[in-house]
Amino acid sequence: MQILVIGDIIGKPGRQAVQKLLPGLRKQFQLDLVIANGENTAGGFGLTLATAQELLEAGVDIITSGNHIWDQKEIIPHLDGTLPILRPFNYPPGTPGRGCFTREHVAVVNLIGRTFIGNYDCPFRAMDQLLSGIRKNCSIIIVDFHAEATSEKVAMGRYLDGRVSAVLGTHTHVGTIDARIFPGGTAHITDVGMTGPMESIIGDDIQTVLNRFLTAMPHRLSLGSGKVLLNSVLLNIDDKSGQAVSIQRIDREVEV
Repeated sequence: MQILVIGDIIGKPGRQAVQKLLPGLRKQFQLDLVIANGENTAGGFGLTLATAQELLEAGVDIITSGNHIWDQKEIIPHLDGTLPILRPFNYPPGTPGRGCFTREHVAVVNLIGRTFIGNYDCPFRAMDQLLSGIRKNCSIIIVDFHAEATSEKVAMGRYLDGRVSAVLGTHTHVGTIDARIFPGGTAHITDVGMTGPMESIIGDDIQTVLNRFLTAMPHRLSLGSGKVLLNSVLLNIDDKSGQAVSIQRIDREVEV
């Protein structure tokens, strides 16, 4: 099974890049499933129904998120509906939405880390609980681990090695070069990266971010400009065993 996972999509430039590039990528790699982190699609902060629909119409099958999922309140009522949008699984019980989406024999799970990012239920124990219930029906399990610390993201990959098909880090917007398959057959990368403006600081306007660092005062952030970089990883997963056959970075630049 050929699965493409797209890094954090930043605002309108990121959405436009997906619209321009994804049809060609689907054809080139004969993709069976496309997963994208969409928690920054609405002006860089959060997700709206309109931005979610743009991604789905462009060819994204499942949208994951992270700590910005609540930034746009209008999306909350839709998280319990039929749209394939995930919030992190390890939020407390009773939180709107769901953290796992299944389609035939494939499960996509969204987790959020705790180191330097927030106080959430333990993602490691949350996965233990989830796996006990879904492994009978799902041979392929893909995990988007939205976390800050590289150590926590590598630790999750090692912890789930042999029990899931892939653990893919998101959140930092900086793609890493450590794509690999662990001994148990689980594909891993510390961070997929972002789909956003190249002339930016992790997607945001350069001068605005520099002002924050130089003055230590809050400044309203705006998006960067120029060419857009799409960061993604391509997974080849064995349908029967659920083990990863290969993982490779797929990065593209495009004018929007």
